[in-house]
Amino acid sequence: MAPNTHQRTKLPENIPVNTADFESRRQRARARYHARKPKPIGNIIAQLITARGYGRIQADANFTAAWRAAVGEALAKYTLPGRLRRGVLEITVANSMTVQELTFQKQHVLKKLRADLPDAKIRDLRFRIGSLD
Repeated sequence: MAPNTHQRTKLPENIPVNTADFESRRQRARARYHARKPKPIGNIIAQLITARGYGRIQADANFTAAWRAAVGEALAKYTLPGRLRRGVLEITVANSMTVQELTFQKQHVLKKLRADLPDAKIRDLRFRIGSLD
């Protein structure tokens, strides 16, 4: 008589079962399932803007325009606004004379920037001498 091949085979007691492997497979299968679901177009566009850096480009353009308005064209041509980190806007300046002049006008410039860019939450300016390329 042939043995019954339809029965489940039991694993021997001495072979450890790796449940972490089963769990990781289950998570990957769930991720594939959720990846196929339709997503809101707003989320897709936000991810695209973030991935391509378009948001940063727009923010840089806003900072540049607000900076030019705050300091005036005479000083703006010797400066270049950089990144905003933790509320501190970094400004690259062509020479030390311009740094000194901007330091004298710092509070006035900060007041104007805060009025022009209220969402940026600029709390300080940091000037450094560098190339304006």
